[in-house]
Amino acid sequence: MLDVHALSVWTVLSFGLATAGIFDALPNTRPKEQLLHHFLLQENSYNKEIMPAGSTINGTADSKLTVKLGMRLSQLLDVSEKYQILTSNLWLRHEWVDNRLRWDPNKYGGIQMTFIPSGELWRPDIVLYNNADGEFHVTLLTNAKVYNTGLIVWEPPAIYKAYCPINVEYFPFDQQECFMKFSSWTYDGRQIDLQHVSGPGVWEHDQMVIPKGVDLCDYYQNVEWDIINVTARRKEKFYPCCPEPYPDITFNITIRRRTLFYTINLIMPCVAISCLTVLVFYLPSASGEKIVLAISILLALTVFFLLLSDINPPTSIVIPLLGKYLLFTMIVVTLSIFLTVITLNIHFRSPATHKMDPWIKWLFIDTIPKIICMSRPAKPKNEYNIMEMKQTPECLRQFPDVDSDGTRFGNVRNRSKYISMDRYPQEIKESLKAVHFIADRLNHHEAEIAEDRDWNYVAMVMDRIFLIFFGTACVCGTLSIFLLQPSLYDSSPALTKSNFNCTK
Repeated sequence: MLDVHALSVWTVLSFGLATAGIFDALPNTRPKEQLLHHFLLQENSYNKEIMPAGSTINGTADSKLTVKLGMRLSQLLDVSEKYQILTSNLWLRHEWVDNRLRWDPNKYGGIQMTFIPSGELWRPDIVLYNNADGEFHVTLLTNAKVYNTGLIVWEPPAIYKAYCPINVEYFPFDQQECFMKFSSWTYDGRQIDLQHVSGPGVWEHDQMVIPKGVDLCDYYQNVEWDIINVTARRKEKFYPCCPEPYPDITFNITIRRRTLFYTINLIMPCVAISCLTVLVFYLPSASGEKIVLAISILLALTVFFLLLSDINPPTSIVIPLLGKYLLFTMIVVTLSIFLTVITLNIHFRSPATHKMDPWIKWLFIDTIPKIICMSRPAKPKNEYNIMEMKQTPECLRQFPDVDSDGTRFGNVRNRSKYISMDRYPQEIKESLKAVHFIADRLNHHEAEIAEDRDWNYVAMVMDRIFLIFFGTACVCGTLSIFLLQPSLYDSSPALTKSNFNCTK
C-alpha cells in the first residue's frame, strides 16, 4: 500500500517538473503584453469616457480629432421593395489616434501592436442616420488593434437595415440608388473631423466624392442584384438649431436588378396573354367560345395584378413598367370583349330581326374586303340558282313564264292582263296558283339565306379588321413600353472582386 502511494507522489512530481520545463521553454511574450496592457489602461489612468485630444500638426495641437471611416461590404442580404429597406452585412472600419495609448516597443519586448477589447476604449459614436429597422450603431464589440503610435483600428462586423428609396417606374428592369449615411451622434465638426479612410477625393460643389468608396474585396454576389457603382461622399451639414457644422460620410451603392427570373415568370406570361387577346378575333363566331376566351384572359390578368401588388411598394407616385403593360393589356382585353359582343350580335342577325342598310353592304361587303385582301367564299358547285338557270336556252324554252329581270317567276297579277286564265279549267288554275305560291316561298327563303350570309360575312370582316388593329396595337404597345427601360441601353458591367483591383 505504501509502494502505491509513493508511486503516485513520484508521478505527480515528475509531471509538475516536466510542465514547468515546457513553460520555461516558451518565449516570454505574454507577461510583456500583460505589462503593456497594465501600463496603457491603469498606470496612465486611462478613462474611456473622455474623448482623446486632437493630433499635433507642425508642433501645433489641433483641437479636432480626426476619425477615418471606411466600409467593407460583405453581402447584400435583402432589398425589400415593399418596405424600402436595404439589409446589408458589412465591416465598418474606424481609425483614430489616441495619444494616451502610446508606448516604446523597446520596453515591452518589441511589441508594436496589441489587441485591446473595444469596450475598454473610447470609441466615436458613429451611427447610421437613415436607419430603417434595427440598431443605429455597432452592437458587437470586437477587439481593436492598437499600435505603439497611438493609432487605433477598429473594424467590427454589423448588419444594417437602411432606408432605401425604391423607384419602381421601370420594374422589373429597374436600377436603384441606395445610400448609408454615417456621422457622429454627439460630436460636431469642431470636435471630430470625419474623413474617409481612403483619403481625400474630388470636390464636387460643396462635397468631396471618393470613387470606389466601398471596399468590395470580400463581397459575395447577390442572386437578384448586381452592384454597378459604389462611391462615398463627405459633406458638412448645418442644422437650424446649431451654428456648428456636422460632417457626415454617405456611402452610395448603385444596384441593378437581374431580370432573368422576372422575364420568365412575369414578362413572358404577360406577352402570351396579350397574344391570346388577338386570337379572340381569329376564333370563329359560330364556335360560341369567343366570350369565354376573352373573360378567361381578363381573369388571368387580374391574378397578375394581385401578384404585382404584393411585390411593389404601395406607392401612388409612379406606375411600374410591368404595371403599365398589364394595364394596357387589360384595356385591350376589355375593349376586345366589348367588340366581340358587337360582332356576335351582327353574326346572329337575320332578316326577320334586322334589315341590312345599303351603306353597310357597300362598306363591309364591297369596299373593305378589297382593302384588307379578303375574298368571300365561293358558292358550292352543287348549289343551283333558278335566277341563273333561267338564262339558259333550255330553261327559256321549257319555262316561258320565267322573267329575265331577276325574279324567278313573273308576278301573276302583272301577267294576268297579258295572259287570259279563263280558257283553262278550274283544276289547272288552282294548280298554277299553288306553283306560283311555292315559287314565291322558295324565292323568299333563298333571299333570307343570302341576307343571313351577308350578316355573317359582315361579322367576319369586322373580326378581320379588329384582328389587324389589335395585333398591331399589341406589337407596338409591347415594343414601346419595354423599349423605355434605361437598363436596355446601359452596358455597365457589374462590380466584382476581379474588376475591383483587390490586392489579395
